[in-house]
Amino acid sequence: MTTAPPEDAVTTYREAMRDALREALSGDERVFLIGEDVGRYGGCFGVSLGLLEEFGPERVRDAPLSESAFVGAGIGAALAGMRPIVEIMTVNFSLLALDQILNNAATLLHMSNGQLPVPVVIRMTTGAGRQLAAQHSHSLEGWYAHIPGIRVLTPATVEDARYMLPAALADPDPVLIFEHGSLYNAKGALPRSGTTAGLDRAAVRRSGTDVSLITYGGSLPKALSAADALAQEGIEADVVDLRTLRPLDTETVAASAARTHRVVVVDEAWRTGGIGAEVSARVAEDSFYDLDSPVERVGCAEVPIPYARQLEEAALPQPADIVAAVHRAVN
Repeated sequence: MTTAPPEDAVTTYREAMRDALREALSGDERVFLIGEDVGRYGGCFGVSLGLLEEFGPERVRDAPLSESAFVGAGIGAALAGMRPIVEIMTVNFSLLALDQILNNAATLLHMSNGQLPVPVVIRMTTGAGRQLAAQHSHSLEGWYAHIPGIRVLTPATVEDARYMLPAALADPDPVLIFEHGSLYNAKGALPRSGTTAGLDRAAVRRSGTDVSLITYGGSLPKALSAADALAQEGIEADVVDLRTLRPLDTETVAASAARTHRVVVVDEAWRTGGIGAEVSARVAEDSFYDLDSPVERVGCAEVPIPYARQLEEAALPQPADIVAAVHRAVN
């Protein structure tokens, strides 16, 4: 007699992340969550709602409005053998803790000749689209991907929201997880048989032969929407979700470019000096002779993110912008 595999459950990105936190807190007494409003308020985006009641204030700790202080506390706890999960409200506020992340978390293992690993996980919201204006809406994960010594994750699916955290906690290096704010209410199937997600490889979310859309995070749904529209025209897009920005899985990107011979890089950050520029350069280095047209890039307008809805939508890359870039690439 064989047992049927368990059915996938449909859940939201937010709930998947909360389940991952609950599992981490339940399974290892060294794990604790710290950040502004993560306790009584349940997190500014509701991710940790109810965890204070389940695990108590020693494991779910509200921190004062001081990113440098509570990120530093997380780094110190990691050095002492704990497994802290630090939540920062938005990527904009993480700049107040950049010294801690760059000069301490990312460098101590190297500077101590391997004696001081820093296994801290730092989660934060990134991206725009919710009318939260310029100081709460930028996409700066590419800045962190510039830094050696840390790993940068950008879960775009419910499955990655659920299963990247266990892998991040098992990593001996500092891991930064960027959660796009527009994804928290997204629903998707969550395999019940899953336990962890690999962090080293990009994923092909849709197969195609005419053009490669290279993207990640909150831009993935827009790229998939554009791919659906292009399919109506007979253009089949290969959609690659980078998943991890540092280290980049350039092998999967190059394989996609070899299949389609045309590449469009899509991300929500500013084009100048952003991760899209890095991916484009890697494609030029690795896949130049596979290309039939120049690499196209779709990114945010080079302005602070506006508050007004119409202006915000105009500043951000939309599926129509991706379709237009594909038309330039294939024609």
